[in-house]
Amino acid sequence: MAKENKTEQNAAEVEKTSRLKWLKWLTSPIIVVLGIAVFLLFYSDNNYINRTEHQDQIDELRAEIKLNLDSTAYYEHKAASLNSDRERLEKIAREQYGMKRDNEDVYIMDIR
Repeated sequence: MAKENKTEQNAAEVEKTSRLKWLKWLTSPIIVVLGIAVFLLFYSDNNYINRTEHQDQIDELRAEIKLNLDSTAYYEHKAASLNSDRERLEKIAREQYGMKRDNEDVYIMDIR
């Protein structure tokens, strides 16, 4: 019986020391560094969540800028074509804005 108690005590000590092995690495500098890392990741002004939200906003704004640059290029091309083609410019002025020459009469019909 004494031998069984001794083996049980040895087993208990081994289990206790194996559980406490990781505690020897938890010194106060490591705990401080881990605390600072947790603070910086989750509670500071530049935390991970805010950074991902800001990155999403930046991506949306870049897409909007690209869209606006594309539409700007389209309208610049259209303006250049109107400046070079006088007949087309005159046609658009007559149809959309109801302009006319001095010696003309314009009749506008609204058919619905």
